[in-house]
Amino acid sequence: MAIPQLTPEERAAALEKAKQARILRAQVREDLKSGKLSLEDLLEKKDDEVIGRMKVSTLIETMPGYGKAKTEKVMAELNIAPSRRLRGLGKRQEAALLERLK
Repeated sequence: MAIPQLTPEERAAALEKAKQARILRAQVREDLKSGKLSLEDLLEKKDDEVIGRMKVSTLIETMPGYGKAKTEKVMAELNIAPSRRLRGLGKRQEAALLERLK
């Protein structure tokens, strides 16, 4: 599949959209870290285009007290793939994740 050729204006708009998404994801991680947002709040917003594309492992790592090793352990216990995104979680996985991280 060929890469679409974008006009300079379309390219600039795409770059700006990507920049805004990165800024929003960084803000969500900061709010989760500081306690302004909970994981439950994020799961309710998982239909949002930007939030839904965030990796579950990244969100767990962001939470206080969780690092890479602990995150991998939790993900393995709950049978959540390391590449799973928030939007891709099923109801049972959401419930198990919330229960485990309380």
